[in-house]
Amino acid sequence: MSRITGAELDRLELYIEELIGVCERLVNENRTLRAEHAVLMEERARLQERADDARNRLEAMIARLKAMELE
Repeated sequence: MSRITGAELDRLELYIEELIGVCERLVNENRTLRAEHAVLMEERARLQERADDARNRLEAMIARLKAMELE
């Protein structure tokens, strides 16, 4: 059975510290991306509503023009 040397233990400790750093960075990045996603989804909903309103106004104008044409 082999024993872990001090150098191997130091390398393992550094590797674990690096992994912890990567995990912390990814958690922060994920949090930021989720916040950005929420903002973009709200903006998308607002834009969709504006597009729907514009479509409805345009359809109403077309209907009025057609009605005027039939008079």
